[in-house]
Amino acid sequence: MGKMDKEALVRECLTRNYEKYYRIVYCYTFQEQDAMDIVQEGAYRAILKSDSLKNPQYADTWICRIMMNEAVRFLKKYKGDTVPIESMPEEGTEDQIADLDLKRALGMLNQEERSLVVLKYFEEEKISTIAKMFHMNENTIKSRLYRAVEKLKKYMEEGGSEV
Repeated sequence: MGKMDKEALVRECLTRNYEKYYRIVYCYTFQEQDAMDIVQEGAYRAILKSDSLKNPQYADTWICRIMMNEAVRFLKKYKGDTVPIESMPEEGTEDQIADLDLKRALGMLNQEERSLVVLKYFEEEKISTIAKMFHMNENTIKSRLYRAVEKLKKYMEEGGSEV
């Protein structure tokens, strides 16, 4: 597959899965504007590096990884410049409060755990796909997912106190 074909494939994948990439990144920042900026930067990098895509059938997986890396890069660079989750208003419907509780719970996980949970339970990715993204064994992914979910359960059961 030539460079132009790979670039076209990456562009198509970005267009088709934009919302998915946004949701993944949003779970890192919990800020709409930051998430949109990160996805734009990730899309730019993916297009720029499209010729380094080794397996075209894994374009989506490859782009997901770029998006997660961009989110981590952003957080390292701007840590403290985003609004803390605790300062977000708790007013609104029960759904909004439940969403806020879930955001807080996800915020208690480390970046890898959060990525695994988002990919598996929000994006419904297969364990095998997640394992390829993280360059890990499927059993390792399963055990890390289990531990992350246990942390979430404990956090939610304890009413939002530190895990």
